[in-house]
Amino acid sequence: MNTIFGGKMLYLRQKNNLTQEDLADKLEVSRQTVSKWESGATYPEIEKLVQISELYGVSIDFLLKNAKTSKDIEEERLERVVLRFLGSAQDMEDISEQLIDIMKDGVIDEQERIEMERINGELDAIVENINKIKKIASAG
Repeated sequence: MNTIFGGKMLYLRQKNNLTQEDLADKLEVSRQTVSKWESGATYPEIEKLVQISELYGVSIDFLLKNAKTSKDIEEERLERVVLRFLGSAQDMEDISEQLIDIMKDGVIDEQERIEMERINGELDAIVENINKIKKIASAG
């Protein structure tokens, strides 16, 4: 029986205001499966561990290893979000140059429109990371 993993699953689910049913839907498993994970009766498959890690913004290492305090959990989540933000922020100079190239002639053709949509997606991801950082920082 693995109560460390189960306790972390329960904590993270409740911290994110999810019911067992909500989590089950997100991971495409049954509510009973989530219940078994939280009770420590079973582990999820590797694919589901990856999904859980991404959903909660914690490492698989964290999920499976010795217990940490809730403060440690929040610090790890913040570190992961900040690292994702820094990685995407490094692309900002390249994004700026691409936008300048697109706007140079004052006409946006179909290829440039497609490129702008891709750039918008990158910028949305950066904004999402900033909002996650704000949320985690204000909860702490």
